[in-house]
Amino acid sequence: MSATVTSLVSPGALISPEWHKTPEGREYLAGILRRNRRRIFGLLERPSLSPQQEPEMVSYKIYLAGKSGVGKTATVAKLAGIEVPPTHQETPGIQTTVLYWPAKLVQREKVIMFKLHFWDAGEQALKKFDHILPACKDKVDAVLFLFSFTDRSSFDDLPHLMSRVVESSESILRLVVGTKYDQTLHNEVPTRDIREFEHRWKVPVLMIRNVDGPRTPDGKALDGRAGIMEVAQFLNSICEHLWRHDQIAAGIYRPPDYTGEPKISFI
Repeated sequence: MSATVTSLVSPGALISPEWHKTPEGREYLAGILRRNRRRIFGLLERPSLSPQQEPEMVSYKIYLAGKSGVGKTATVAKLAGIEVPPTHQETPGIQTTVLYWPAKLVQREKVIMFKLHFWDAGEQALKKFDHILPACKDKVDAVLFLFSFTDRSSFDDLPHLMSRVVESSESILRLVVGTKYDQTLHNEVPTRDIREFEHRWKVPVLMIRNVDGPRTPDGKALDGRAGIMEVAQFLNSICEHLWRHDQIAAGIYRPPDYTGEPKISFI
């Protein structure tokens, strides 16, 4: 396989950024909700939609890499609408989570249902068992490299982490995710360093707040629709990069060189 060059995508270039707020978008989002709570999907399950709404389905395997405690499990929980663990616990072995995200292509005016299969492995398990990393990377489409804004060393280690997990010959999409962005008083990574990293490595940096969103009126569960609105920009960005990566690999899309300022995505 040829080497992957991950360049920076201007948000909204391929996927309509506000479509999820439209009446049509809300109809599709209803398929990933149940009684205003996010649905938890098994490996063989899929959203319940009417025959008129059946969109094209595309599936991607995504591996999360990063040192222990940066927030890999919390990030997946936030994206899937699951309660974020209040304290850090090492992931024992491999943990997988499936979530669906509907999005509308800008040029084709077509709705795509993205099936995102996240793989997360604990650091100790990776060190102890040689088969875990190959299993996580087997047929993987993208790797999210995570660092914590409260841990400068996790940011400084990113180049080493990327070279260790993904070889230059592998055609795998690389994205970086900065976690715990909400903890501003303990922020050890300024925005200028993020911009410099994007310029140097040509790898997009996304940012996420690893905290639970609003709850339902009775306080018993997370508000699914409100939670979706919190992570929509993040999921749109991931799907946009995945879609373009596929289009480039298939020779369908040849983007112009990126010349603008890096666009850092926040949630």
